[in-house]
Amino acid sequence: MTWTVAPEPADSSAAAALWRAYYTEISDRYYLLHEGRRTDPAELEREIAVGAGAELTPPKGQLLIARYGGEPAGSVGIRLLDADTAELTRVFVHESVRGKGGGRVLVRAAEETARAFGAARLILDTRHDLVEARALYTHLGYEETAPHNDDVYAEHWFTKPLR
Repeated sequence: MTWTVAPEPADSSAAAALWRAYYTEISDRYYLLHEGRRTDPAELEREIAVGAGAELTPPKGQLLIARYGGEPAGSVGIRLLDADTAELTRVFVHESVRGKGGGRVLVRAAEETARAFGAARLILDTRHDLVEARALYTHLGYEETAPHNDDVYAEHWFTKPLR
């Protein structure tokens, strides 16, 4: 089977399902680590509704959906922050297809999208417990930097020049 990646509206059914899976996983991982519980269902529904992805629409953003064997299997978002800087966000590969190269395919596609937007560099943040993500970013040439935001959940910040 092969991976394909293409732009997709943030309100598509595939995007909504992947956003739900992404948010459920990162939220549950956080709460299990810090509070010994899963995400409260009401909180989950509120946050899924808030994070609908409106910022991931052209001309300043894009949501990309990866399909594996034709089925939606991952997502990544790009947001243009200024003329030179884009942010990588919502990098997610469904658990059932992890280890098959999807993260690498998604991030590379996001880099190309950011270049097409005119960005000279990509930045991102992630949490300490998301060790798989940090390993992927390092493997793809991202370097850890000083904080570039004050997000309460961000513990590691990365950047990569695109030119």
